[in-house]
Amino acid sequence: MSAHAGVLDGKVALVTGGSRGLGREMVLAFADAGADVVIASRKVESCEALAEEVSERTGRKALAVGAHVGDWSSIEHLVDRAYEVFGRVDVLVNNAGIAPTYPSLLEVGEDLWDKTFAVNVRGPFRLVALVGPRMRETGGGSIINVSSIASVRPVPEFLPYAASKAALNTLTQGFASAYGPTVRVNCLMAGPFLTDISSAWDMEAFERDAQHIPLRRAGRPEEVVGTALYLASDASSYTTGVVLPVDGGRSASAW
Repeated sequence: MSAHAGVLDGKVALVTGGSRGLGREMVLAFADAGADVVIASRKVESCEALAEEVSERTGRKALAVGAHVGDWSSIEHLVDRAYEVFGRVDVLVNNAGIAPTYPSLLEVGEDLWDKTFAVNVRGPFRLVALVGPRMRETGGGSIINVSSIASVRPVPEFLPYAASKAALNTLTQGFASAYGPTVRVNCLMAGPFLTDISSAWDMEAFERDAQHIPLRRAGRPEEVVGTALYLASDASSYTTGVVLPVDGGRSASAW
């Protein structure tokens, strides 16, 4: 039995980008903790596969929804489906995000810029704007935006991404003011994690960079779970508007 069993009993959690990486870990953790889950990503087949795994592993209900968070109409469909099936959303996790690469800053095109902000900022804004008021009507809830250490440690190679995640930090604080006192809005600011995305890293370069991380390593995907459950559950009942680093100490390092 999970150490967190029961902490989300009776809750419904919606996770975007929920079929892989940190999103997948959070979906499984929330279900283990007693929540029914809505799993959203662009690839509905991956969501369906995870939904089946959730049901078999935990016995919780799991709804798979294909959704592109950069598209407002797709977001509205996602929210409508969640409320149609479950009647409520108690935990919303804005985890979907993209970090496109480019040859140089001069060659960053308008399409890349707009796509990055559509997925990383506009989508979460719209989701929170749709779900937040409904959470208030049903007694409250917890919203978790997943940001990145890039928002406070920007590098030239991912500058549009860093700017979009800094904007998400700001939205977190603004929405916390807008939807309090019953809806809490916090941000999980992730450092480097060894998810499927890390397979494209230059690991030799990362190992050198990791010397600037106090814990001297990347995070394991399952290490996001404790913080996610803290923010999702009543354990964080007096915490809102917070940008909480889960980064091995990188954001606190002097280098």
